[in-house]
Amino acid sequence: MFCFVNAGSTKVSAGLSRTISGLTDLLFNSWNQDDISNSKRKPLRPGKVSPRRPVPDHILKPPYVKSRQPPGIASGHEVHDEKGKECMRASGKLAAQVLKYAGTLVKPGIKTDDIDEAVHQMIIENGAYPSPLGYGGFPKSVCTSVNECICHGIPDSRALEDGDIINIDVTVYLNGYHGDTSATFFCGDVDEKAKKLVQVTEECLHKAISICALGVDYKKIGKTIHDYADKYGYGVVKEFVGHGVGRVFHADPVILHHRNNDGGRMLLNQTFTIEPMLTMGSSNPVMWDDNWTVVTADGSLSAQFEHTILITENGAEILTLC
Repeated sequence: MFCFVNAGSTKVSAGLSRTISGLTDLLFNSWNQDDISNSKRKPLRPGKVSPRRPVPDHILKPPYVKSRQPPGIASGHEVHDEKGKECMRASGKLAAQVLKYAGTLVKPGIKTDDIDEAVHQMIIENGAYPSPLGYGGFPKSVCTSVNECICHGIPDSRALEDGDIINIDVTVYLNGYHGDTSATFFCGDVDEKAKKLVQVTEECLHKAISICALGVDYKKIGKTIHDYADKYGYGVVKEFVGHGVGRVFHADPVILHHRNNDGGRMLLNQTFTIEPMLTMGSSNPVMWDDNWTVVTADGSLSAQFEHTILITENGAEILTLC
């Protein structure tokens, strides 16, 4: 799950202020006309959101659950001892297993709320808490971002359609540690342009992970991603970032996915996410009136992939694999 950073600064919050009031209605009428004429996709519209799903009392819950205010980025890095690393491996593995299962559910006709229900149930059955639920008032247990939705899509009554792409963003809180991961999946018969966007986005993630190691500048991540995206003419979303993760959901460092001159170097036994978001057209994000759903300004497709990694003496260990 993402944090927001003002482009050109290091000020971070958990949400993106709406740039236009009454945005939802405007967006439905402001698509790039060429995109509409060349695509069978319908503009994404909000559906009905079901009530918040209950979590058993015995499951440990993160402190922010009782507050509707997003805690934002916690100062200080998530650096772990041996016990902490094992806890991070456990939470990361569970998050990966949940994401893999959620991906098998993607097919035409399934509602994003059905995916949320399945994810929620699997997480609590494994004794964990779905980290997005109640974070700053977020009403669901997973983020489902379809087509032009960049991030923070709220699962609802909308059924997936043939040709859609969907990012599913899973975070679990297990034994006091968060594991955070996401992937973009194909729904039915997806066109080649969309497939290429998704492929390149995943490649950006893995190229960025490959350069991570003790003492490497964080800014090298953004350059690696941006350089590769440029080869294919894709936009890189600047406003949403990776972040430290562990005992808290969002911590230092802020990981920018675009070229930047921010300071800081990777630390031994540190955990953080890398989660690039690429777009086929405009990379400018705008927010719906629900204060969560963020879409591309021109209605063009967006894709995203994410892993939680651990910096080791030998490079980077991906924790969100199964």
